[in-house]
Amino acid sequence: MSAAIEAREVSVRAGDVTILDTVTFRMEAGELVALLGPNGAGKTTLLRCLAGLRTPTSGEVRVVARPLSRISRGELARVLAYVPQVTVPAPGFRARDLVLLGRHARMGWLGVPGEPDLAVVTAAMEMTGTAALADRLLGELSAGELQRVAIARALAQQPAIVLLDEPTSHLDLRQQLRIGEMLRRVAHDWPLAVLAVMHDPNLAARFADRVLVLHHGRRVADGPASAALTPERLREVYGVEAEVQRGAEGESPIVVVRGLTSHDGHDGSPGEAPPRHSTGASTRP
Repeated sequence: MSAAIEAREVSVRAGDVTILDTVTFRMEAGELVALLGPNGAGKTTLLRCLAGLRTPTSGEVRVVARPLSRISRGELARVLAYVPQVTVPAPGFRARDLVLLGRHARMGWLGVPGEPDLAVVTAAMEMTGTAALADRLLGELSAGELQRVAIARALAQQPAIVLLDEPTSHLDLRQQLRIGEMLRRVAHDWPLAVLAVMHDPNLAARFADRVLVLHHGRRVADGPASAALTPERLREVYGVEAEVQRGAEGESPIVVVRGLTSHDGHDGSPGEAPPRHSTGASTRP
């Protein structure tokens, strides 16, 4: 099966600084992949490369089996949706108005939505649990509600791929779970290739089909949470001592952080600095 989206040895450099170092991975429709890693690992940079918002220094991104560099912006908007960390409420905009913006790339040259467009907007809002918010002003919505509306806008594009940059940041525990459940349902039921940057390994383990871990710009793990999230890797990547509790068959592992490693140098404290290139083996070919 051809990948919905893939990175082939993607590197990004800014002067003498390497932000991404030969990252390779692929996603197929029906997958929710969580992208983990500490601050500065290159997660957002990778997401922006995949979305066509940043050009890699070397390597290639392919979308639906075609080089991203050969796909026009209009065509890309019909197959890929990008949800940034923050959606700024526009004055006077209602939730339905924002979701309808997702139809822009598919509407006719007059830009007037027809019945099919309105039906897609309704379906997207129902999938994200935002139908009851349709007439609410964006400025009146909570952070969790606004995030779900932003995801509904992405779904209204009818893409094959959805990329989300920290969709659960600044949300309470209930809203984090709602977003996680919704993303898994969207990936499996529509089906779509969904890649979401996350910080909580337990949220990733609970909902994602795969966990992709970046460290110093390199891919150090790519596979099921049970293989990608080990005490050794959490120590290497985050500089923490953690216990990974294995549940019954079919249950996701639970990460319990016990404390910081001693003299790890991860936070600038005294100690040996971590290596620039990880030697951790990938869990996925």
